[in-house]
Amino acid sequence: MPPPDNSPRPNWLRVAVIGRDPKVTLIRAAILAVVCVIVFKFVFLPVRVRGLSMDPTYKSGSVNFINRLSYIRHEPGRGDVVGLRLGRRSSSSAPSIMYLKRIVGLPGETVAFANGKLLINGTILDEPYVKNPCDWNSEPVTVGDGQYYVVGDNRSMPQEDHEHGQAQRGQIVGKVLF
Repeated sequence: MPPPDNSPRPNWLRVAVIGRDPKVTLIRAAILAVVCVIVFKFVFLPVRVRGLSMDPTYKSGSVNFINRLSYIRHEPGRGDVVGLRLGRRSSSSAPSIMYLKRIVGLPGETVAFANGKLLINGTILDEPYVKNPCDWNSEPVTVGDGQYYVVGDNRSMPQEDHEHGQAQRGQIVGKVLF
């Protein structure tokens, strides 16, 4: 049996990697792991963007986080980019489909598109986030109670290819962080 190695470890290794007390370091690592699981399971929902409807604000393939706690104390507001849960996939075990959309119409307002301009109660809404012009036209729609009118930022797409319209408050999962 070889003799035990009693050579001292360098101080930088002991302090930087395992700390002064390995048991405390292990407890801290376990607590950190539990906190991360809770935060990313129940508070910040990671979402990968697929498609061009929010381009150029959110590029296809990018990963963003939705803060599920953002609307606990207040209701969503105009201009907020939100995660919307629109429906379930064919398999009940598959996750639901999530869309990123911008809220442009609030409950009780009338929303319409005329020659590519978004009209709220007949007044053109200034939308600095829309970079590409469009030619959309639609009849005025009154947003119902507990509903919000949502649309993507990429208005250069044909209107028929774009998911937009009224969404129930219960479908809004949270606000996109970045």
